[in-house]
Amino acid sequence: MQHWRAATIIKDVGKQVLAQVLQGTADSNIRFDRLRSLLAELGFSERVKGSHHIFTKPDVVEILNLQPRGSFAKAYQIKQVRAVIVRYKLAERAQ
Repeated sequence: MQHWRAATIIKDVGKQVLAQVLQGTADSNIRFDRLRSLLAELGFSERVKGSHHIFTKPDVVEILNLQPRGSFAKAYQIKQVRAVIVRYKLAERAQ
């Protein structure tokens, strides 16, 4: 029962972050760890090289190279992520 609750909470947090990214009203207030979790949930693979977190996905041409600013994601990088999610209709696949 506890495992189910944890999985539900994690999925709800992912949906909240996805909604925040797609709305574009709080780009500088999205936590980097939550953005990483969202990208993983959307099927991206992550590799880390220094402070760079590089996300790739087989059916996505773009490579997302993200760096945290403290514990938050950088606003311009949120815009890049949003563009990829919209271009490849990844939000529709996540639901």
